[in-house]
Amino acid sequence: MFNRLRLTLEIFSIAINRFLVHDAWAIASHIALSVLTSLFPFLILMTALAGLFGAGSLADEATDLILEAWPREVAEPIAGEIHTILTGRRSDVLTLGLVLALYFSSSAVEALRLGLNRAYGVRETRAWWVTRLESIAFVIGGAFVMLVLAVLVVLGPFVWRAVLHWVPALQFLDGLIDFLRIGIATIVIVFGLLIAYKYVPSGRRSWGSILPGVLMTLFLWLLGGLGFGWYLEFYPGAYASTYGGLATAMVALVFLYTLGAIFLFGGELNGTIMLAKRRRPLLGPAPEQIETPMVLPPRRGE
Repeated sequence: MFNRLRLTLEIFSIAINRFLVHDAWAIASHIALSVLTSLFPFLILMTALAGLFGAGSLADEATDLILEAWPREVAEPIAGEIHTILTGRRSDVLTLGLVLALYFSSSAVEALRLGLNRAYGVRETRAWWVTRLESIAFVIGGAFVMLVLAVLVVLGPFVWRAVLHWVPALQFLDGLIDFLRIGIATIVIVFGLLIAYKYVPSGRRSWGSILPGVLMTLFLWLLGGLGFGWYLEFYPGAYASTYGGLATAMVALVFLYTLGAIFLFGGELNGTIMLAKRRRPLLGPAPEQIETPMVLPPRRGE
């Protein structure tokens, strides 16, 4: 038990050291800025895709799902601006605007790739245009996933009302709908982390090798979100007094910066565990596992 605890502390210590050596704080700021600048192009792209199927309102529902997991103090100030942009009439989203939205929204994936490649100790050998096309594919796939989940969220209340019409005794489960919304947002986050840790960086790795980083990221994101929300709730004027009219953007940027740093630490934790497992066979068996040959005392006269 003590040896396992010591090994865990050593792994965390090495992961923290790798986090600092790999300039993760600087990359986290790059991720935060890339995500913030990619958010609106991604939502515009999602609106365009929803419009192709005649369901433009689904983009609003998908946006609510994205912001569902954010602290209320962070999500509310930018939610109004997002809905204003999405509900505005745009004639360029299916032409040049769509191409630009794809390119800029894929920059966030490229930022994640840079950080994870360092964390896993791998070098990107593919051409830049190959990785960019892969990032664009991730963005398009993510947009379709969000729209599908939005359909489920929209249809959910209708299905529930039909169930209540036939089984009124289930009225006490009305709160289940809100719980399912949070559950869907959580599923989106977990699914996104699994895809990011496994497929975004160069090379191949097993699902089991990325689970420690995914679980650690989820745990620290939960603590970070609660702590950040508590700070903004009890000190609401802290950012406004410092940044004035830019307070909304700065709150979102600092929040994304915190999430980016935690995401990179999860990658460093995965990289540390992978490195330890690769080196373990080279170290040989533990001293207590080596059988010492029995040496008989020499006979008298020999």
